[in-house]
Amino acid sequence: MATPASRQQLKDYSLRRLGQPVIEVNVDDEQVEDRMDDALQFFAEYHFDGVEKEYFQYAITADDITNKYINTDGIDPSLISITKIFDTSTSSTNIFDVRYQIALNDFYGLRTGLGNISYYDMTQRHLSLIQQILDPEKALRFSRVTNKLKIDTDWDETFTAGDVLVFEGYTILNPNEYPEIYNDRLLKRYVTALIKRQWGENLSKFQNIQLPGGLQYNGAEIYGQATEEIRQIEEEVQLKYELPPDFMVG
Repeated sequence: MATPASRQQLKDYSLRRLGQPVIEVNVDDEQVEDRMDDALQFFAEYHFDGVEKEYFQYAITADDITNKYINTDGIDPSLISITKIFDTSTSSTNIFDVRYQIALNDFYGLRTGLGNISYYDMTQRHLSLIQQILDPEKALRFSRVTNKLKIDTDWDETFTAGDVLVFEGYTILNPNEYPEIYNDRLLKRYVTALIKRQWGENLSKFQNIQLPGGLQYNGAEIYGQATEEIRQIEEEVQLKYELPPDFMVG
């Protein structure tokens, strides 16, 4: 099947591309599974189709305030990056808040076409700039290795138990849930190339051994070809299909 829709079908497809069953591909099944895991990990980390932007709602606990970080293990195990925290207090109902007064006085005119939309836009930008200077967005740090979301603020002063945070992050797509991933053109090439390199590496251990009929193993050549194919595929993915590098910064 040239359009694999499962892990096993992708494995069979890659082995057929390498010549099986016409020729024997000297790679153990566990080695094939390992190379497929490597390929899926690379796909998730560098291909924009391997991740999805998600928004999460989280209620601060007393333990979070004591620890001064949020343990993201229980939020989503596939979470690999957190890029932004949203201030849930930007919509004010305080009649003395300048944003409330602008909305109260100007929105009716804007909606009916009587107000100046350009002036309103400039005013909002100016207020946003002042907000950023006086109360900038909270800096955050996140590592998917430790699964700790750290917010650079005074936790005791800023948060109380029960406060709700909304943050933006990226999660790894599960190919078993979204089997279209197995049919990705570059993923199929990459899996095949990784298995081919493993094949060449296995055969290179028998280099210069004479076979019946005067034949010799050409493991080094297979290994070299596969290594070049892998380099080209990785370069193509990073140049054309990788999300901007700063999306991982958190």
